[in-house]
Amino acid sequence: MLSTEIQFIFQLGILIVFTRIGGYWLRRWLRLPGVLGELIVGMLIGPYALGQLHWPLVGKLFPFGPGGAPVSPELYAFSTFASIVLLFLSGLETDLSTFLRYSVAGTVVGIGGVAISFFLGTGCAVWFGLADNWLAPHALFLGAIATATSVGISARILSERRKMDSPEGVTILAAAVFDDVLGIIVLAIVVGMSRAETEGGVLWSHILFIAAKAFGFWIGATAAGLLLARRFSKMLKYFKSTQAIAALALGFGLLLAGLSEMAGLAMIIGAYIMGLSLSRTDLVQVIQKEIEGLQNILVPVFFATMGMLVNFAAIVPVLKIGLIYSLFAIVSKVAGCGVPALFCGFNRHGAARIGVGMLPRGEVALIVAGIGLTSGAIGQDIFGIAILMTLVTTLLGPMLLAGSFENPAPGLRRPDDVAKSRSKTIQLSFPSPDMADFLLARIVRAFRQEEFYVYRLSPDAPTYHIRKDEIFFILEGEGGEIQLTTSVQYETLARLVIAEEMLSLRSMLHMAQKNGNLDSMEYNLVADLFGGDNGEESLP
Repeated sequence: MLSTEIQFIFQLGILIVFTRIGGYWLRRWLRLPGVLGELIVGMLIGPYALGQLHWPLVGKLFPFGPGGAPVSPELYAFSTFASIVLLFLSGLETDLSTFLRYSVAGTVVGIGGVAISFFLGTGCAVWFGLADNWLAPHALFLGAIATATSVGISARILSERRKMDSPEGVTILAAAVFDDVLGIIVLAIVVGMSRAETEGGVLWSHILFIAAKAFGFWIGATAAGLLLARRFSKMLKYFKSTQAIAALALGFGLLLAGLSEMAGLAMIIGAYIMGLSLSRTDLVQVIQKEIEGLQNILVPVFFATMGMLVNFAAIVPVLKIGLIYSLFAIVSKVAGCGVPALFCGFNRHGAARIGVGMLPRGEVALIVAGIGLTSGAIGQDIFGIAILMTLVTTLLGPMLLAGSFENPAPGLRRPDDVAKSRSKTIQLSFPSPDMADFLLARIVRAFRQEEFYVYRLSPDAPTYHIRKDEIFFILEGEGGEIQLTTSVQYETLARLVIAEEMLSLRSMLHMAQKNGNLDSMEYNLVADLFGGDNGEESLP
C-alpha cells in the first residue's frame, strides 16, 4: 500500500504522460482538439474504469477518495489550481477593449442561454415523468444543471485557435462569466426551494443576499482591477526580474480567486478578472512567457481530472432520458445564446460559434449535480442524467467550436468597418528579403531602446508583439515585406520610428559606398584564410 504522498506523485506522473500522448494522438491523427484526448484519458484511467485495477507493487492508482469521491483531495486541489492558471492566462489573452465592446452582447447572450437552458432542463423533467411539477426538486436541479457553462474548455479551444481576442471569443468569455454569476444565483434559489419542503418555506432574504454578494463582488472586483491595473503594473516592474513579476501576478490571481470563492462565485472567475485587468498592460507577454511552461503541465491534468468524474455505471440505467436531456441541453445553449447574438451585430457564422462555444458544461455541471446529490435533493438517477449530459456536451462542444473556426468567414455583419475603426496597417516592400530582415531587426532594436517590451511569438516566423503601457504594435516580416499594425491613435509614432530607421539605413549604405577601407578589410579577411598572418605568401 502506497503512502498518500507517493500515490499522488504516481497519479500526477501518469496523468501528465498519458494526457500528452492522448492529446498528441488526437491532434495528429484525427485532427481533433487536444482537450478531448485529455478528457478521454481521464475517463479511461479514472476510478470508474481502469483506476480500480490492482497493479504490482502500487495497488490501485486511482482509488476513490474519502466519502466515495472520484478523486483524492490532493489531486482535486491540484486540478483546481490548474483551472485557476488556465483562466488567469485566458484573461491575459483577452483583448480588453474588445471585451468591453462586446460586454453588452456577452450579457445578452448569457441571459438568453441561462433562461432557455433552465426552461428546457426543468421542462424535460416534467414532460418525461421525472417530476410532478415545475417546482419539484428534481425539475429545479435539472434546470440548474443545464444552465452551467464550462468556460475553461471553451477558453482552451479559443487559445489553441488564437481566437481569444476575436469578437466571438470575447463574447463567449464575457457571456460565460455572466453565466456563472447567474448560475450561482439560480443554484441558490433552487437549493432554497428544495429545502422548503423540510423547512416550511423559502428563505428569500438569504437568496437575495447571496445574489447581491455575487453580483457585487463580480462588478466591484472587475472595476477595481481595471482602474488599478496600471498602478499594479508599475509596482510589479519595481522587482525587475521577469520571474518575480510573473510569480507575483499569479500569486495575486490566486488571492483574488480565493476571495471570489468566499463571495459565492467560482474561483476561476476571480482568476479571470485578475488576468483581464492585466491584459492592457505591457507585462502581458512577460507573464505569459514565464507561466507558459506551468500551463503546459497543469492544464492537461485539470481536464483529465474532469474526465475522471464520469461514472459510466450511473449512465446506463438512464441512457434514454439522458440522451433526450442532452439534446435539450445542446439546443438550449446553441439557440439560447446564438439567437441573441444575431441581434448584437453577429452574422450566422458568429452566432453559431458563440452558441457552440457556450455548449460545454464540464466540471460546473458536475459540481451543481454533486450539490444536489449530497443534499439529498436528487438521487443517483438524476445524477446519472447529469453525468451523461456533461459527457456529451463536453465532448461535442470542443469539436464543434474548433470546426466552426475552420471557415475563415468573419463573424460580424460589418467586419470591415470595425477593423478600420480599430487598426491601421503600415506596409513596406523591399527588393530583397535580406534587406527586409535587416530593417526588421533595426525596428525591433529601436523599440527596445525606447523601453518597449518586444516579444517574438514564434521562432518559426518573425512576428513580434511590441508593448508599452497602453501602446501596442504587431510587427511582422515575410519575404521582402514588413508590416506593422497599430491603432490609429499611435500610427504617427509607428511611422516616425520606421522613418528614423530607414534614414539610418540610408546613411549607413551611403557611408559604406564611400568607405574605401571596406575593400582592404575584405582582402585581409580572405588573405588570413591562407595564412597571411603567419609570414606566408599572401594573395596577390
